[in-house]
Amino acid sequence: MLELTRVTAGYDRREPVVREVSLSVAPGESLGLLGPSGCGKSTLARVAALLHRPYAGTVVLDGEPVRGWRHRAPRAQRTAVGVVFQQPRLSADPRLTLRELIAQPLRATGRRAEVADRVAALAPAVGLTPELLERRPHEVSDGQLQRACLARALVLRPRWLICDEMTAMLDASTTAALVAVVESYRRESGAGLLAVGHDRVLLERWCDRTVGWQECSAPGAPQEVMGPGGQEILTT
Repeated sequence: MLELTRVTAGYDRREPVVREVSLSVAPGESLGLLGPSGCGKSTLARVAALLHRPYAGTVVLDGEPVRGWRHRAPRAQRTAVGVVFQQPRLSADPRLTLRELIAQPLRATGRRAEVADRVAALAPAVGLTPELLERRPHEVSDGQLQRACLARALVLRPRWLICDEMTAMLDASTTAALVAVVESYRRESGAGLLAVGHDRVLLERWCDRTVGWQECSAPGAPQEVMGPGGQEILTT
């Protein structure tokens, strides 16, 4: 289980972006987090991915409380989560080829011997040709670069996958292709998914359940109420 309980987080303690929000994803489940831009859902996703330390609240990953964030998190927890961000050009080192980009997590965790086999398996799965693998980010389209970023997120075989507006900058055909890759991986591995976005139709078709984010003026404990069509609305 991936559990976030009463999380408060942001970039200024005086004005948190997220206040006392709780969220949980079961193994193998796909959960969509729906909300408008600026509501705090991406900050919550970064907390779930162990990339942003919250001011308050707890995160539990596979039954173990998270006590460290980013490089301070235990390797077993860091490598259990794969992340795909909205803007691939901000999350990709422009000096690396797509092949090197995908291999980055393996090299960083001392698993260089697996690089050739894992890249060879993932590249065709996400729709990258050998020729594209030798290009750098400025030489490919946003869609091609996002395909490489998805492969990078999957290369360590994570048990949890967080897609933060993964398809927001992509056309319909690329969106469908990347969602298909994620679903194929989930069927194969049993991984849980947190998909963050503002496209209600996409999330409701993609995910087992969708949680909508409704902002309230007064902070307080989260509560879930039913929205149109039985959709859950998460309020904070």
